[in-house]
Amino acid sequence: MAVAHKGSISMGMVLIPIGLYKTTVDNDIHFNQLEKESKARIKYKKYCSHCGKEVKPEDIVKGYEFSKNQYVVMTDEELEKIKTKKDKTIHILQFAKMSEVNMIYYEKDYYAIPENGAEKAYELLRQALLSEKKVAIAKTVMGTNEKLLVLYPMKDGMIVKTLFYNDEIASVPKQVPKMKLEEQELEMAKLLIQNMTKAFDAEEYRDEYQARLRDAIMKKIQGQEIVTADTSGPDNVIDLMEALKKSLDMTKKDPSGSKNKRGTA
Repeated sequence: MAVAHKGSISMGMVLIPIGLYKTTVDNDIHFNQLEKESKARIKYKKYCSHCGKEVKPEDIVKGYEFSKNQYVVMTDEELEKIKTKKDKTIHILQFAKMSEVNMIYYEKDYYAIPENGAEKAYELLRQALLSEKKVAIAKTVMGTNEKLLVLYPMKDGMIVKTLFYNDEIASVPKQVPKMKLEEQELEMAKLLIQNMTKAFDAEEYRDEYQARLRDAIMKKIQGQEIVTADTSGPDNVIDLMEALKKSLDMTKKDPSGSKNKRGTA
């Protein structure tokens, strides 16, 4: 796996060289765009809006439009020159409880892997964070953006989470009104939650739609007809109490939705 970013965690005078690696892989099926009649691939070309000629990647530079159709060009070397030593490190600003970081700020996750010789300092930080049940809040420059980060310790390593800044979070488009609930409705909802509570195991879940999509593609390759999938689903909620009762009955009948004997959350 290719490294997405390289830097050093800076904790006071302690430097821990690390590489950041993506935590996820793309398993989705991707379609190409084809011309309807010939079935040939649709291709996009980059061309100059002034002279119309096709442009190669090595002929493209970064330009900032400071006025209508007026640009200042910034080379990679110039962009690198304005980075300070602090920009080139993952500079720890503070420590905090993970619960204090609102999940809405999460952007991307990376595995933080120590470079050769940094394993001991890396392990020191990981164990200290775990022991204190804290995370580190840090900053670094990745590409041309200064990223706010969370260094999150795990039992076998650390995850670096990039965060959105507060001014990048959109306001709630519509306030949800607080509704008056009947005590019986709330009790039944709590019972439904209890009946469906068990320890989370990510390996129990898979992308079922992608599996059906792969099967449909194979059938079409083999000349078979694509049949309509089961379209059954839950009825619209008309009576809330009746819907809760039916849901509770389903959890009693379905072993997979039953309460985990090891305890609830």
